[in-house]
Formats: sequence, C-alpha cells, structure tokens
Amino acid sequence: MLSRQHKLLLMKIASLFSVVRGYNIPVIILAQYLSAIFILAPEKRALDILLDFQLFILVFASSLTIASGYIINNFYDSQKDLINRPNKSMLDRLVSQKTKLNVYFTLNCIVALMALFVSWRVFLFFSGYIFFIWFYSHKIKKYPIIGNLTAALLAVLPFFAILLYFYTRIPFEEIENYKRQLGVIFSHAAFLFLLLLIREMVKDLENLKGDLANDYKTIPIVYGEKISKKIITFLTILTILPVYALIDIYEVGYMDIYFYSCLIILIFFLLYLWKSTTKTQFLLLHNTLKFLIVTGVFCIVLINPSVLWHGKRLLMV
Repeated sequence: MLSRQHKLLLMKIASLFSVVRGYNIPVIILAQYLSAIFILAPEKRALDILLDFQLFILVFASSLTIASGYIINNFYDSQKDLINRPNKSMLDRLVSQKTKLNVYFTLNCIVALMALFVSWRVFLFFSGYIFFIWFYSHKIKKYPIIGNLTAALLAVLPFFAILLYFYTRIPFEEIENYKRQLGVIFSHAAFLFLLLLIREMVKDLENLKGDLANDYKTIPIVYGEKISKKIITFLTILTILPVYALIDIYEVGYMDIYFYSCLIILIFFLLYLWKSTTKTQFLLLHNTLKFLIVTGVFCIVLINPSVLWHGKRLLMV
C-alpha cells in the first residue's frame, strides 16, 4: 500500500500533467511528424525524417514550448478557471504557483539550449515564440478578436517552424518545383487555423461566466452572444475555401474523405450552435471541434496510406 507521501506525490504529478495538458503533447508530436512525412517533405524517405536528429530537436522543443505555454496560461487563468472548470482547477491547485513558474522557466531554458544546438535562427524563433505565448497569456487574451486570432496563430506556429526547416534545405534549383507544394501546405494550415479560431470563439461562449467575473473583454461580452455566433458562422463557411483547394486543386489522396466528412459535421455544428444557450451545449460544440482537429491528425496518413502496409516510402532511395 502506498504511503500518504507517495499518494501526495502521485497526485502532484497528476496535477502537473493536467496543468501542461500532457494528453495533448503526444498528439502534437504525432501531428508534426505526420505533417513532415506526408505534407512538408513527401519526396523524402519516412525513415530519414524519423531519424533526423535536428528535426527531433525541433519537434521536442516545440512540444516543451507548448507545455510551458499551458503552464503560464494556467498561472494567469487560475481565478477564471475556478468558475469555468472547478474540478480541473482543484486538481491543478495541488501544485503551487511557485512550482508552476519554476517548471515554466526550466522548460523554457531547456528549449533555448536545444534551439541553440540547431542554429541561432531556431534560437531566435523559439525565443520569440516563448515571448509571444507569455504576452498572449498576460495581456492579449483579454481582448476581443485579437486574442482569438493570436491563440489560433500560436497553435499553428510550430508547424511553420518545421516548414522553414525543410524549406531552407531545398537545393536552389528545386525551389520552383516546391512552390506548388507550398500551396498544399498553406491550404492545410488555413483549414487548421480556421478550426482553431472557431474553437477559440466557442470557448469564449462556453467560459462566459468566468470571463465576465475576471474582466476579460471577449467577443460575447463586448458585442453579445448573437454577434459571436454570426462570426463563428462566417468562419465556418470560410473553411470551404481551403477544403475546395485541397480537394479540387491539389492532391491529398484519400484524405478528401476526411474533408467531406468535416463539411457535413460542420453543417450540423452550425445548426446546433444557433440552438445552444448553455455551457454544456457550448462544451459539446467545443469537443466536436477538438474531435475534428485530432481526427485530422490521424487522417494525414490517408494522403498516401500505402506507406503503412507496403512501406514504399521507408524503402525509397
């Protein structure tokens, strides 16, 4: 039987895991590697990508930066979360604010050292990324529109870091051929950005009570719930543009099944949005968007599923 001290230690580990949202980190790592293999560098062997040590450093540094971002966000949102997420907040509070800050600075120091190992440009990128995550948590997130846009942008930035990593390694004579691939990449990024932005706006509706109590100037508070729903509807309709580009202009293999499914689900999402008035209903909408985002990560393999059963990319010279 575990002693009381061991039980308390396990609870604190679980608390820290909750604060950094450890359940999200493996998904983020998987998303970066699948994006690298199937979207960013489809001409390379999958094994070469998986064994690329500098890419591993980038992916690991991105994951630690995002984890530290969750910590600083939790630090500033502790009062708001007591109202919006009381159960999670009670678990998160098992770790003191001082400990959270110590872990936050430790993770960022590790990221800085890892980035320096790759190059000074990577160091500058992650230094800026860490700063903007802090600035968003400290100031920007309290303001309407710009807070939502910044949150969505910060979520997709790690993928652009990997994009730049591969782009800087393309021979000059092959850059012209790579431009079409950039269209595919930015269409994927645009679709993900819109889903993340919609999710951020649904979260504002879901967290209305806590935001109001803590003087957050979100769109539902400043402009009203109806205006917020209209903006979400407009953004949802906008997702048609990157989906059209990916299905009809570029080649995404069997992943078009995912995009068609997304459009159907988003239609029902909008119908339910306009009927929703309670926190529970908005939470369901929020979870629907999370489901689409996470499912999209796993569906990346549908771009070229033969990799899974024939291993052609693994053997490719």
